[in-house]
Amino acid sequence: MAKRAKQSGPGRKGYGAEKKAEILAAAKKENLTGAQVRKRFGISTLTFYKWRGPVRGKKAVARRGPKRPRGNGVKVNSGAVRQAVRTQIQRVLPQIIREEVARALGK
Repeated sequence: MAKRAKQSGPGRKGYGAEKKAEILAAAKKENLTGAQVRKRFGISTLTFYKWRGPVRGKKAVARRGPKRPRGNGVKVNSGAVRQAVRTQIQRVLPQIIREEVARALGK
């Protein structure tokens, strides 16, 4: 698949730095939206937003509901849980080792 060259010629409007500045100044002064700029000056909303650049200030964060606590919400003594896990491992590990050694030796 061949790359498309950037469009130039009669179908593409080129705006110089002065014209861009004029449009941006008018949009800022009159507090125009992208759609209003498109209707008034004939440029796409995407072009306007590219020219304008990122909006300064605090970025809005989309929230999808109440913040949930991490985990399951149950507080546990991690030391006690760790000790319980160790105890279980120590109980079953010798049997696992015996079975694996026997399997490896073909018994």
